[in-house]
Amino acid sequence: MSDLKTEAGRECSAAMVEAKTFGELHFGDADLGDARRTKRLVRIADAIMRHPGGSLPEKMGSPGELEAMYHLMKCREVTHARVLAPHLALTRKKIAEHDGFVLAIHDTTELDFTTRESLADRGQIGNGSHQGWLCHNTLMVDPVQREVIGLGNQILHCRPITQKKETVAEKRNREDRESLLWIQGVQSLPADEEIVDVCDRGADTFEFLEHEVTSGRTFVVRSSHDRSAILGGETSAQKSMLHDLARSLPSLGQWTMKVAALKQRKTVRKTVDGKRKSQTVSVNRKSRDAVVHVSASRVTLLAPKRKRGHHGQSPLTMWVVRVWEPHPPEGAEPLEWILLTNHPCMDFESAHRVKSWYECRWIIEEYHKGQKTGCGIEKPQFTSSDRLHPMIAILSVVALSLLNLRELSRRDDAKSSPAARLFSVEYIQVLSIWRHGTPKPNWTLYDFCLALARLGGHMNRKLDSHPGWMVLWKGWTKLQAMIDGARTQKSTQNCA
Repeated sequence: MSDLKTEAGRECSAAMVEAKTFGELHFGDADLGDARRTKRLVRIADAIMRHPGGSLPEKMGSPGELEAMYHLMKCREVTHARVLAPHLALTRKKIAEHDGFVLAIHDTTELDFTTRESLADRGQIGNGSHQGWLCHNTLMVDPVQREVIGLGNQILHCRPITQKKETVAEKRNREDRESLLWIQGVQSLPADEEIVDVCDRGADTFEFLEHEVTSGRTFVVRSSHDRSAILGGETSAQKSMLHDLARSLPSLGQWTMKVAALKQRKTVRKTVDGKRKSQTVSVNRKSRDAVVHVSASRVTLLAPKRKRGHHGQSPLTMWVVRVWEPHPPEGAEPLEWILLTNHPCMDFESAHRVKSWYECRWIIEEYHKGQKTGCGIEKPQFTSSDRLHPMIAILSVVALSLLNLRELSRRDDAKSSPAARLFSVEYIQVLSIWRHGTPKPNWTLYDFCLALARLGGHMNRKLDSHPGWMVLWKGWTKLQAMIDGARTQKSTQNCA
């Protein structure tokens, strides 16, 4: 197991066999203008890591700690950028030490603060009836173990109020348009072809694709716009529409994949009477095994005649990869991904690799759930944005570390790696006594995580699926209370 994978696992707990606590590791180098402020930030992060859920009073544990936290957030030097800076530096260090590809998964989520009327600089979110910020995250992920290495970037964006009759040129020249978030999100990343920018359909703009072609990194973007394109790299060939070209390509091979159940409401855009309109639809998909195919070819995208972003008119040469389900069950919507990439895809193996990279994109969706449901990132009752934004940074890093708890029990070496490599003897002892009535110092990582899940409500039955992050978080929170109780009992015995 590489040093990186060991370190990624270590971050899941403040109790790991590591000289630094969670707060020291991720925030200990924060430059807040006073060393005492940095120490306070570290203590706050450690407290939240022990109790990630609930309100701020529940996270901090005591009135004194809560008041100290509020006092720190008032300081002008304590900003979102300064609080997040040491974690971003730690992530860059790990990327430099990593051997092989690293995914930079980009996506935006909405943070809803509609009820906080004192936050004057909020913007419209959702359908316009709610207020808050867009949070554009970049997650750095190991594609083999699917462990989160850290945040590569985070941007808090206020959606501006625009004129109803804003022209294309006016929108293109506006520096606060949302489409620029994708470019801003990747600008801080190194020009390394083993860093793979993975983006959903929102990033499918010619402006962003042009930026990526010259970035020095690899990219995978799911296609949304059916652009004019030419098969191959010759611009003199006959042009067609990109999606038609992708669907005409022969299969390079097939495999069977598990399609997870899905129940959600999503917004789709349809053409009705020649006009593009948004419509909310319900998606109810049952779990199933699907036989899917993959095809790939080099393709040249032609620049749009109507420029909606700042880009040139030169065509862009890249690869198109199509993943599709030719024979879906009756009544089921067939699977289809059309992906754009600069990773050469001349055979099944390379095209399948691109597919697997994009498949990791769901991790950032889970991360957004972790931010909101797990850490309650929309719950803090601050009356000023300047005080709220640093707390968003802290909670975002806590959500990252706890998200990795789920991956620990699923790692290839989980049943052979000693739990003591990642967790302290105290945590192993308390949890094993609770589970079996006796200490189990030789527990494996798998044993520890399964017991943690049981503490959170997972039944550990053979036919049960792997524990999810929410049940593990519940177990983690309960374990903290048990640790506090064990320490109090030990202190009482020492005083007797």
